[in-house]
Amino acid sequence: MPQKATTTRPALLTCLLGLFAASACSVESGNNTEVGDLAFVNAGVYTLDERSPWAEAVVVRENKIVYVGSTAGAAERIDDSTDVRDLNGQLLLPGFIDTHVHPVAGGAYATALSLETWGTVDDWVAAIGEYAEANPEAPLLFGYGFLATTFGPVGPTRQLIDAVVPDRPVLIMDEGFHAAWANTAALKALNITQDTADPVPGYSYYKRDEDGDATGYLLEGTAGMAMDDLNAITADTVVEGTGIIVDIMNSYGVTAAFDAGVIESDNVEDVKHILDRVEAAGHLTVRLIGSSRPETQEQYLSAVDTADLWRKELQGERYHYNTLKIPDDGTVEGRTAAMFEDYQGEPGNSGETVFTEEQMTHMITDAASRNMDVHVHALGERAIHETLNAIEAARESYPRSESRYTICHIQVIADQDLPRFAELDVMAQSTPLWSSYDTYGEQFVSDDQFRRFWRFKSLEDSGARLTFGSDFPASGAGTLGLSPIVQIEMGHTRQEFGQPDAPVQPRESERLSIESLVRGFTIDAAYQLHMEDRIGSIEVGKMADLVVLDQDIFKVDPYSIHKTQVVMTVMDGKVVYEQSRDAGHIPQ
Repeated sequence: MPQKATTTRPALLTCLLGLFAASACSVESGNNTEVGDLAFVNAGVYTLDERSPWAEAVVVRENKIVYVGSTAGAAERIDDSTDVRDLNGQLLLPGFIDTHVHPVAGGAYATALSLETWGTVDDWVAAIGEYAEANPEAPLLFGYGFLATTFGPVGPTRQLIDAVVPDRPVLIMDEGFHAAWANTAALKALNITQDTADPVPGYSYYKRDEDGDATGYLLEGTAGMAMDDLNAITADTVVEGTGIIVDIMNSYGVTAAFDAGVIESDNVEDVKHILDRVEAAGHLTVRLIGSSRPETQEQYLSAVDTADLWRKELQGERYHYNTLKIPDDGTVEGRTAAMFEDYQGEPGNSGETVFTEEQMTHMITDAASRNMDVHVHALGERAIHETLNAIEAARESYPRSESRYTICHIQVIADQDLPRFAELDVMAQSTPLWSSYDTYGEQFVSDDQFRRFWRFKSLEDSGARLTFGSDFPASGAGTLGLSPIVQIEMGHTRQEFGQPDAPVQPRESERLSIESLVRGFTIDAAYQLHMEDRIGSIEVGKMADLVVLDQDIFKVDPYSIHKTQVVMTVMDGKVVYEQSRDAGHIPQ
């Protein structure tokens, strides 16, 4: 646990106007005495500035931090026009940064049916029926959230939904957005028959019964195709929903994010239209760094050209889509994550990569030649290994490239590849929420693989930089997955939040410190976004992105961290969320 410097904290704000005696403080920075618009005093300020990690006051002018230091020193920068907030010892942190999220794509689902991921099949069927009754005029019933493994080896079937909604198409995405569950009416609307070809057999396909008929379980690309063909998402719903999601992110203290996939569209004008509408409406109260991604193997030759076009065209005051995102495998629960050995009970199936290693090398090396950052989805050990090989080749070809590389999710890592993250300066990105005991995933992998899930501490010990995010709406926890506070508790305990008696996900030694998890949501996250010179720590000259918490997460019982409330979120020097004002909006 980091240690706070001893400070003197005057109790009365009247003292700020010049009645202070000198007080000791861990940091005094800010060379001028310009008056601030907003000041926080008597706080526990964890700065993430390694030179001076703790302070007790921060002063903001316009959208910049102009002072970090003692409450006494802040008095020189305060007058009657300053909005002074006496935090009475509450914790002040840099604004949280979500390093892998889909706020715009997730916005498309903000008003859709959200199933409880850990519910039962009966629960889900009942919820679909209730949603149908509540939306009698909707031509399509659309939702998300089911966990495919709950259905057993057969997976979800159309007949289950037919029992409650036989007359309208129903399409429900799974919790990871790698598969879909459809009823018979949806399959008919999609014209899926016994003669319909699978786009990528064994990876992107329609699961079929013994007669060759589609069961209603659509995996990988077929799920996205179904959403497109059924017109499940429109520009209006995306714009409205994105505003809702950003508000929720602000309520959890998030002020910046990496958009790991915006919408299922390769038309840059469509995407820009949506982002500009969100920004013009005043709803873009997070900084967004975003990405373009190839959807199919055939697009690998044009992937970097497309990403370069997005980098040039998709820029606004608070967004810039400048990164190449490469989806290289699937998920463990879908048995589509690429492994070195077959899945348990499925001889011959070790998962698939979307791209060959040669194709990965071509894309990543091309990006390196253009100083473009790269973000690769790889959960399985083989996908991670091949991605590291491709990055190593790019490093050798362009050693002076300014590109930064991130491998996201990293669920199963081979021993041989652990040190390569640090050696190749590759960021290891993941979602701590997933690091509680994975009862469902355990059945598909060997004991050795299960003990190599989520190797966060081993990566940190090897010198790798870790960054964390929610992967919303694919986190499997609804909007709660957007909470860095919940994520921090679970990354620290490797258990379900608030449950000290819950099983610990092996290995217990992979638990991370609170300090490390906070770094992964702040300064190291800013490094991934190529913005560490502007955000991620509380330092003079940086953007005023801040979050106030009602309790010190470094001191409280670890199993009560999730109870911590965000008191206030400041983004770009403006209060974008305040608990007392928006208390009814706080997601539970």
